[in-house]
Amino acid sequence: MSLFYLVLVCIVGFLMSLLALILQYKHLLSILLSLEAMAVNLFVMLFVLLNSIALAGEGSFVFITLGACEASLGLAILVSMIRVRGNDYVSSFSSQKC
Repeated sequence: MSLFYLVLVCIVGFLMSLLALILQYKHLLSILLSLEAMAVNLFVMLFVLLNSIALAGEGSFVFITLGACEASLGLAILVSMIRVRGNDYVSSFSSQKC
C-alpha cells in the first residue's frame, strides 16, 4: 500500500512541476528547474513501478544518466545565453535573429 502513496506523490509532484512550467515561463532557469523536477519525479515513479522487473536497475540507471545529460546541456545553454544576451528572459530568444 505504501507504493501506491509514493506513486501518488510522484504524480502530484509531476503535475506541480508542470503547473510551475506553465505559470513561470519568463526565465530560462525556472523552465529548466521545472523540467528537472519532472525528470526526477518520473525517475522515482519508474523505479517504484519497475521494481519487480529484473531490468529495473539498468533501466533506472539509463534514465538518470539521460536526466543528468539533459541538466548539463540546459545549464550550458543557460550560460551561453547569459553571456551573449546578458539575461535569461525567454522573450529575448528569437529564431529570426542570426
